[in-house]
Amino acid sequence: RDSNRHVKVKQKSAVLNMLKKLDKIRFRGHKRDEFLDLAESPNASDTECGDEIPVKIPRTSTRDNEELRDPAGPGTIVMASGVQDFNRTESDRLNEIKGHLEIALLEKHFLQEELRKLREETNAETLRQELEKERQRRLELEQKVNEVLKARAEEVPAAQQPAKQQTQANGTDKRSHTVCSKIQKWFCDKFGEYVEDFRFQPEENTVETEEPLSARRLTENMRRLKRGAKPVTNFVKNLSALSDWYSIYTSAIAFIIYMNAVWHGWAIPMFLFLAILRLSLNYLIARGWRIQWSIVPEVSEPMEPPKEDLTVSEKFQLVLDVAQKAQNLFGKMADILEKIKNLFMWVQPEITQKLYITLWAAFIASCFLPYRIIGLAMGLYAGIKFFLIDFIFKRCPRLRAKYDTPYIIWTSLPTDPQLKERSNATVSRRLQTAASRSYVGSSAPTGISKDEDTSRFHTTKRGNFHEVFNLSENERPLAVCENGWRCCLINRDRKMPTDYIRNGVLYVTENYLCFESSKSGSSKRNKVIKLTDITDIQKYKVLSVLPGSGMGIAVSTPSTQKPLVFGAMVHRDEAFETIFNQYVKITSVSTSSES
Repeated sequence: RDSNRHVKVKQKSAVLNMLKKLDKIRFRGHKRDEFLDLAESPNASDTECGDEIPVKIPRTSTRDNEELRDPAGPGTIVMASGVQDFNRTESDRLNEIKGHLEIALLEKHFLQEELRKLREETNAETLRQELEKERQRRLELEQKVNEVLKARAEEVPAAQQPAKQQTQANGTDKRSHTVCSKIQKWFCDKFGEYVEDFRFQPEENTVETEEPLSARRLTENMRRLKRGAKPVTNFVKNLSALSDWYSIYTSAIAFIIYMNAVWHGWAIPMFLFLAILRLSLNYLIARGWRIQWSIVPEVSEPMEPPKEDLTVSEKFQLVLDVAQKAQNLFGKMADILEKIKNLFMWVQPEITQKLYITLWAAFIASCFLPYRIIGLAMGLYAGIKFFLIDFIFKRCPRLRAKYDTPYIIWTSLPTDPQLKERSNATVSRRLQTAASRSYVGSSAPTGISKDEDTSRFHTTKRGNFHEVFNLSENERPLAVCENGWRCCLINRDRKMPTDYIRNGVLYVTENYLCFESSKSGSSKRNKVIKLTDITDIQKYKVLSVLPGSGMGIAVSTPSTQKPLVFGAMVHRDEAFETIFNQYVKITSVSTSSES
């Protein structure tokens, strides 16, 4: 029995040695007491631990370990430890080993988190870039130091040889040499600074952050633009007032002074003196003087205080106003740029030819005539044109339309949209002529008018116009709405969503109002309204919350309880005028025929 105990004690001592090795592998960094027990660990799962709580193993000293290894040692301690180890079950040992492994996994997880944090804190890429920059700077500094040392090494022998030859002459030469060396050193330092200033560096591309859309910011920017453009607009108004002889005495004095300055060759000094005078007046105005030097009296516009809180409709109306102003401004600028481009690109050859001949004449005159005569002629022509000819042309529009060459050239220059419309009209005219010729050549019935012939070839996206709406062949869209107006038909008598709103195109013929649905190819979803059946037509606003007069047209007929609404029309006013005029025309003709 003692031998069996001895064997069991040895097995238990081997298990303890294995646990010690695991303990050493696990607890190299921190102590075991610094970690939570397995039962207290928040990451311990139910499948791993179960309901059993691992028993803490008390620490054994080296002396106890030696006594356990040698069973012949002190008997009482070995026997007590052996009995204690013997009482342990296999499940306790497995739970203990499992606890060690789970704690090791927790420590591994904690170490990985620490490593990740350290990597995020120490950005290796930025450190590498800064190190590369510092290395380049160090190389440049070394090159500069080497260049300075070489320059000084070349100066020292050259300075020593004359010094040895002149030591016996007198001391004044030494002083002059030292002065020259100082001057050279100063020159080298200054030259080096300038060379450093001219050193090329890569341009930094800075991305400007765009501000979000804000009604208050939009209003402020519009007011800033208006205030910034006010001096330019005032200057243009004063020039137009001089040309229009708004003040007879002021315009007469300005004309006499200008013509006298041009005749004596003082035009450029006169303009420079006027610029200096304007800056002087601006300085006095900035100092608090009240000086008003303007031909046209300035009208002070009342400044509206900015509202702090705007409603949704006010914000929407503000955005619409600003968008309209920006649209008109950009449209004018685009017209000017496109006209200049078309003038130089020979879009209108007869207009560009005049400019071409004028440039050749100016070139030949500049080659043979002295500049004084050319400047005198140009100055006299500009003065007479500005003060006299423009005044007469503005008062006599017919005379201007016949004889004002710059005005005629500028007004006759086309823009790109005008060129596109002309080309489309030309192509459609050619197609109509070709179709009419082919139709005349074929076997067609006689007695067909020209309008009926051209109406046969007007088609929509789904086929011929009269076939889509089941109308007679002489019914075709008016010239204003050949392509139709995009809109949506709202039939408030219907309750189904598919029949309540339909998207499509609206056409107006001589006798009918036709709506072509875009979702179905059949003619059942299309709508045809006879103009004489319309009882009322008016502009309509679908959503009362939105500002403005709306984007819809309401048409009332006897067959509908509620008016039909054609909404979401961009060109609502144009469509309303066309429908209303045709409606008035048809009703007046019908009433006159009945009477």
